[in-house]
Amino acid sequence: MADRIAETAPSVRGSARGGSLATTFSALKHPNYRLFFAGQLTSLTGTWMQNVAQAWLVYDLTKSPFYLGIVSFASALPSLLLSLWAGVLIDRMPKRRLLIITQASAMTLAFILAVDVFAGTVQPWHIVILSFLLGAVNAFDAPTRQAFVVEMVGREDLMNAIALNSAMFNSARILGPSIAGIVLAAVGPAWCFFINGISFLAVIASLSWMQVQPFVGAKKTESPVTQMREGLRYIVSHQTVRTLIGLVAIANIFAFGYSALIPAFARDILRPDGEVQALRALAQNSLGATPVLQNAVNGFAEGLLKSEVRQGLLVTFVGLGALAGALILASFAGSRRRGVILTFGNMLFPVMVLLFAFSQSLTLSFVILIVTGLGFMIQNATVNTLIQTSVPDELRGRVMSVFMLVFNGFFPIGALLAGTIAEHWNIPAGAAFGGSVALAFSVFLHWRAPYLRKLA
Repeated sequence: MADRIAETAPSVRGSARGGSLATTFSALKHPNYRLFFAGQLTSLTGTWMQNVAQAWLVYDLTKSPFYLGIVSFASALPSLLLSLWAGVLIDRMPKRRLLIITQASAMTLAFILAVDVFAGTVQPWHIVILSFLLGAVNAFDAPTRQAFVVEMVGREDLMNAIALNSAMFNSARILGPSIAGIVLAAVGPAWCFFINGISFLAVIASLSWMQVQPFVGAKKTESPVTQMREGLRYIVSHQTVRTLIGLVAIANIFAFGYSALIPAFARDILRPDGEVQALRALAQNSLGATPVLQNAVNGFAEGLLKSEVRQGLLVTFVGLGALAGALILASFAGSRRRGVILTFGNMLFPVMVLLFAFSQSLTLSFVILIVTGLGFMIQNATVNTLIQTSVPDELRGRVMSVFMLVFNGFFPIGALLAGTIAEHWNIPAGAAFGGSVALAFSVFLHWRAPYLRKLA
């Protein structure tokens, strides 16, 4: 099966010669991808601001880890219902046009939530409904973005572009939560939602400015149901693709559930008393001669006392690790040992989730989450690449819709599970259970699917 993948993507493997700077950012030589990268980076920064602010708002309104899981589940349910149909549509219509529609729809929903909070009328069930509607938009948007990459850069730079997409996503994951923590503490969540709405203008503009080739899609003479079955048959019959999608499904149902509990960890588990005392002592004893630094350190110490700032920092450190993982993969896009890299990430991710679950130190949790993000990114970006370099172009939308279904749609099932366990036992148990199950499955794959480690 490794030979089959290798034969379908010789140009991809040959596009990277090592870790040079030119290789790391080779996809940016394509004008359309440069526009896409800039627009998406701006928009995703706003999206992460909304993600952090929305989770904080839900927990502030309900004080319930279980309700955090409900909101996440509501956002994923449309993916479970619509993703297969979305894949058929993606293969039948111009992807740029579909992306403009989905981005404009997401912008509208962000503004509605902002107005609701500004007016003081927001209720938890409002957020559930808006999350469900945004999930419906994302059911079409996420696989379209994945399938659109090859039209912007071609197969030669596909691996690099996938890795840079991950770097872009996690750069936003660093910027967005950091900004969100400050905005939340200063003026409240409504402004985070409003800023997110404005940020969508950047990606809509970048898509509008692109020069794209005429669209050639799947045959419209065949029924959507027939085309859907064709995509599913391909996945079921392709052992490697089938196993890789299953790997992502288990990781997102179980290991990634910890992320839904981050607001609860920030508020109720990871108290910053030791860090605040150490920072105040540093400011008083070591920085007394430099008032600017002294004030900055004291300000940071005071910020740590606010749970919304701690939450933003926790998410930011996950993003730092994931960004590092994405840049590493971009630098070595032509590696012939992708299976080994995948196995490493698939083992590392759940181990770090378990360590985070049992950590009682805010500083130690920051370090653990950096490595957690690194493992998560190595695992999922490598899976994405292995699938995309094997799938035929005419089936790309349908296969990637299934990939995004398990990537986005299965996570909230795990979030609901983690929230339920946290509600009935304790918050660390909610994260530890999922990490344990995912680690057991990783060990099982290492034993029962050795061919994965041989993928090139």
